[in-house]
Amino acid sequence: MAAAALALLVLVAAPAWAGCGDRPGPGVEWSGCTKSRLVLKGRDLRGANLERAVLVGVDFTSSDLGGATFRGAEINHASFSKALLQGATFEKTVAVRADFSGARFANASLEKAEFHRSNLADAMLGGVNLSKGDFGRSVFDRADLTGASLRLTNLARTSFVGAKLAGTDLTQAFLFGARVTATDLSAAKGLTQEQLDVACGDAKTKVPAGLKTPASWPCEE
Repeated sequence: MAAAALALLVLVAAPAWAGCGDRPGPGVEWSGCTKSRLVLKGRDLRGANLERAVLVGVDFTSSDLGGATFRGAEINHASFSKALLQGATFEKTVAVRADFSGARFANASLEKAEFHRSNLADAMLGGVNLSKGDFGRSVFDRADLTGASLRLTNLARTSFVGAKLAGTDLTQAFLFGARVTATDLSAAKGLTQEQLDVACGDAKTKVPAGLKTPASWPCEE
């Protein structure tokens, strides 16, 4: 009986790990797998399943990852620069010092994602859900966040210099030390005076009607 039970357990558990040795391609099944320092530049990885995967130093530069899932994955020092991430899922994903510069996130979901000290400069995030996440000390310089949701998101010491924030929902977002120098916040939603007072702007920062530019921005030079 014990041997039969063990065999059944192996059969049940095997599918979650069976694909770890599969070659990269559309729909590849790498859920729960650990991948280190792979060079996957420009690859077609649409629909890939990387849920709960551990990705260390993997290079996805300019790859097509449309519809891929990274739900619950751990991403460290990986590059997604200029990657196509339309419809991808990054819910509850943790990324540390990852490069998403110039990536396209149309219709993607980053709800409850934690991107620490990551680079999202020039990324296309229009309409994307980044609510309840943690993007502390990350960079969104010149990123397009038009209509995106950053509700209840930690943005402490995050940089938004030159970002597009028209219609961006910043309701209850934590903006302590967030750098908004030369940034147009005039059409952002949910922004309060209390949030502005702890952010870091300058004379070129535009604020919404009814709010005022702080007399002294609490910024470190």
